[in-house]
Amino acid sequence: MQLPPFVQLIYIFHSSGMVALGKLKNPATDKIERDLGQAKQSIEMLEMLKDKTSGRLTDEEQRMLDGVLTELRLNYVDEVNKDKISAN
Repeated sequence: MQLPPFVQLIYIFHSSGMVALGKLKNPATDKIERDLGQAKQSIEMLEMLKDKTSGRLTDEEQRMLDGVLTELRLNYVDEVNKDKISAN
């Protein structure tokens, strides 16, 4: 079963964000890599999608988008805090 294009787009940005946060291996290099700037960009793209589709998503799509954003934001904050701790 093929996922709807909107759901696929959410998964693309989610995967990209998780790779950038170092939570998943980069499929191109097969290594764990971290790029917080790229992770932030993935989050911002999903936030823009949320804003642009406000009031037009199904309940399921809205829950999915909210869940993915929450997961990425929490992981982003965790990674930023790790950097702050290691810098001290």
